[in-house]
Amino acid sequence: MNSALPLAGLKILAIEQYGAGPFGTQHLADLGAEVIKIENPHEGGEVGRFVGPHFFGDRNSHFYQAFNRNKKSMCLDLKSPDGQSTLRELVKTVDAVFDNLRGDLPAKLGLTYDDLKDVNVRLVCAHLSAYGRQGPRAAWPGYDYLMQAEAGYLSLTGEPDGPPARFGLSIIDLMTGTTAALALVSAVLGARATGKGRDIDVSLYDVAMHNLAYVATWYLNGHHTTKRLPRSAHPSLVPSQLYKTEDGWIFIMCNKEKFWPILARELGHPELADDPEFRTFADRLKNKQRFDEVLESILRKTNRSMDVGV
Repeated sequence: MNSALPLAGLKILAIEQYGAGPFGTQHLADLGAEVIKIENPHEGGEVGRFVGPHFFGDRNSHFYQAFNRNKKSMCLDLKSPDGQSTLRELVKTVDAVFDNLRGDLPAKLGLTYDDLKDVNVRLVCAHLSAYGRQGPRAAWPGYDYLMQAEAGYLSLTGEPDGPPARFGLSIIDLMTGTTAALALVSAVLGARATGKGRDIDVSLYDVAMHNLAYVATWYLNGHHTTKRLPRSAHPSLVPSQLYKTEDGWIFIMCNKEKFWPILARELGHPELADDPEFRTFADRLKNKQRFDEVLESILRKTNRSMDVGV
């Protein structure tokens, strides 16, 4: 244990598998927490060990290692009396128990605060599930790609004339894991201040909806539906999209007004910054078609390695 790391001394039992949960506790392990991963002995260990196509050897995949850096691991059958007895002994020594199981399973496996507070009253029990531990979908499994579809991400991603598209990464898993890590640390801080632990819940669905952020705000307050735009363009800021160059594609973002005059100058056309149709974000958005045509006519004579000092 590196005592110089900020979470040195924090100890966590993690009943986790696959992506979202392990990604969250990996944040904590990287910051110095001692994470003891509980794996299922009847399945040969965590399912991520068998996710290919790249392996280091038997039951050790690149996928698994990408989510479980800096952790310890042990096998424990939580459905057996001996496993439950061992779990309760371990709980005496930890700050938190973390799981990313189906929403109905923590109660069945004795992983809630009510189940464990008699062993450790300061314990935090953090639960990451698809839809939470309450409600009609508590027992439903859930996965990143499904959440992207359900929350509307696919309607925001891809070219307008093509099919809906998902993110190239499992962004909901990654964001939910990160959110759960923050929630766990916050709850432990509260438990240390009050002497009493608690349950905390984070779900894939809640995080997927929360991440809609300003797009949801625009719709709820102004009935504006954000649509897919060509070349991954921003819905209001111009330029902020892909453009063709002499030797391929480049993504250009001038997300502050001061950047556009600098870009125009660096491209050898400072006069464009003073064009009355291009001066402000509102001007460029209103005249986007002409703006894009002008900018790309310049970029097609420029290679992607251009040195633009913005």
